[in-house]
Parts: sequence; C-alpha cells; structure tokens
Amino acid sequence: MKVTGNRPGSVSGASGVSAYTSVQKATSAGQATPARAPGEVASVLGIPEGEFTPRVRDAIMTLMGEVDRLRVELEQMRSQFESIQALADQDALVPLLNRRAFVREMSRILDFGERYDLTASIVYFDLNGFKAVNDSFGHAAGDAVLRHVARILTDNVRESDVIGRLGGDEFGLIMAKADREAAERKAAFLAAELSRTPFEWNGQKIALSMTHGVHVFQKGENVDGAMENADRAMYNAKGGARPKT
Repeated sequence: MKVTGNRPGSVSGASGVSAYTSVQKATSAGQATPARAPGEVASVLGIPEGEFTPRVRDAIMTLMGEVDRLRVELEQMRSQFESIQALADQDALVPLLNRRAFVREMSRILDFGERYDLTASIVYFDLNGFKAVNDSFGHAAGDAVLRHVARILTDNVRESDVIGRLGGDEFGLIMAKADREAAERKAAFLAAELSRTPFEWNGQKIALSMTHGVHVFQKGENVDGAMENADRAMYNAKGGARPKT
C-alpha cells in the first residue's frame, strides 16, 4: 500500500504525519478538531480528508509501525555486519589486522599515493630467536610474546598507520606520508622500544629483539611486489637471503 504521493494540495512525509498526529491528539483529548483556514492542507499523507476513515487510519498506523520495525532491524543487521567484518579482519591471536586485511589496506594506500602523488612506506618486522622462545618456554609463552610485540607496536604509532601480523613472528607497518628516512627512524625506535621493554614469563625475563626492512612504495608497483621488496629488505638486514620453503 503506497501512502505517500504528490497529489495537488497534499502533504507527504513528516509533515503529513505531524498533521495527522495533531488531529489524533486533539480528538483523543476530547477537544474539537482545530479549524483550518481555506488553502491549508486538505489531506494527510496524500489521502483526502474525506477518505481518511478510521479503517484507513488504522491501516496507516500499522504500516508506519512496520516501517519503524524494519528500520530497527536494518540498524541491527548493519551493526552485526560491521562486527563480523571486524572479526574477519582481525588476527586470530593478537589484536592486529590479519595478513588479508593488511594487504587490502596496503592496496588502498598504494592507489591513494598513485592518485595524489604521495609518499608512503612499509616496514617489515621479524622477531629474532622466536623459535628458541617456543622451544625453551613453550607455545603459550610464544603467544604471549607475540601479544607483547603487538602492544608495543600499537602503543607507539600514529592513528593513520596500519599495523598487521603477516604470519608467524612477522609484522608489518604501513606509514602514509612517510619517506624512507621517516620510516627508518620509526622502525629503529620501535625495535629499540621492544629491546628495552621487559617481558617476563613465570618470573623469568626474556630478552626480545626484532629486525626490520623498509621499502618505499614506487609508482606502478603492485601489492605483491611491494611486500616482496619489504620482505627482502628485512632479510638483507638479517645478513642473508630469505630461506627457501
């Protein structure tokens, strides 16, 4: 049932509802329906007053209630979708983006930089000696180390920066509007912050460090190429080529 329209002399939308509500309130209170001067609105929601019977009124109110219910359901579904999307983007272990979401954001920043000629960089981090932590203290300790690293990263970067866990003990940082010097400076600071921030497991301090590689996005470069270049820079910093798998 269509209840809105643009008939001559009619009012649609909120104005029509207000007009009807005023009449309804006056009638419910036992007051006389306020008289309207010639030329005033002669219809409600596009329905001439002569046709605005109690049955039509009830039908309209039922329909408006249904619209309100559907609006609430839509908002709930939108909120649920956003929550599900956030969960799908988050790493299963640490409160950072997973690799898929990180790559998606990198693609977006690459496109933005290409379009507006803006510099951006990616830093690729790798924890040193992480396997030894797992072997010596167990995987629960290793998981706690990864969460510790994630916390240091998130606490010391800009709101506009993008951080993600790329897999295992590897992390990525995308810095928009950052050249190589700025990215190297930030990466060195984060590495130093990890080294000087104590991590304890069952009362025992575990020394942590990480190696990083910086790559500045190039024009025409795709996501895979940028990631590979950053990964190579990190392994060069370790003093060797990336192990073959």
